Amino acid sequence: MVQALRQREQTIRARMAQLETEISELEKKCGVEGSSKSQDNSAQLDLSEFKAPEWSVPIRANVMNFDWEKLAKACQFDVILMDPPWQLASQAPTRGVAIAYQQLPDVCIESLPIHLLQTNGFVFIWVINNKYTKAFRLMKQWGYTYVDDITWVKQTVNRRMAKGHGYYLQHAKETCLIGKKGADPPTLQRSVASDVIFSERRGQSQKPEEMYEIIEQLIPGGKYLEIFGRKNNLRDYWVTVGNEL
Repeated sequence: MVQALRQREQTIRARMAQLETEISELEKKCGVEGSSKSQDNSAQLDLSEFKAPEWSVPIRANVMNFDWEKLAKACQFDVILMDPPWQLASQAPTRGVAIAYQQLPDVCIESLPIHLLQTNGFVFIWVINNKYTKAFRLMKQWGYTYVDDITWVKQTVNRRMAKGHGYYLQHAKETCLIGKKGADPPTLQRSVASDVIFSERRGQSQKPEEMYEIIEQLIPGGKYLEIFGRKNNLRDYWVTVGNEL
């Protein structure tokens, strides 16, 4: 099964590379060469001289073959935050958007042993529009009950709504689903933060800093884990696992 998944991953990567080439050629023909990428790149953090926060715990690893059981024995987490690289509904990216990161099939995300990492606590899962049903099923599979969600309303530098392309409607928000497992963490503080974030849009796939602040207000002094993290996600007192650290 693993070999079959790897072959499928290679096929998907090859198809994505082909699509990026086709998009680039279309942009040249339409006289908008590099327009979609320049907007994202301007918002990207300059990580060339990046230095990790002193008290962060970055773990650079492929989440698909990382030794999660060993980590689970070392620590049980109060909060797990994850931004899965969901595979789009179609092989072609949404019009006007160039995908700059690897996507994973649902079966790969399902195989993550999240249930080992937490006895009591919360899981926060960022979802895209066509993966709501899948995310709810994953929560149930991993032993969680859906309890709440957070909406990020994206803004421009001028505090206007930052609208992006969607299949039916223009998208100006992202949603993070919250699931709960077992008992409440001992430091839980209820009703300390809003379920809506108004924050400037960053580079592609970068989520708002306010999410971490909400989590740390909800469970102060907790044990925090982020999966599929990148350099810009590193934060003091968080364990961050990802292959882009």
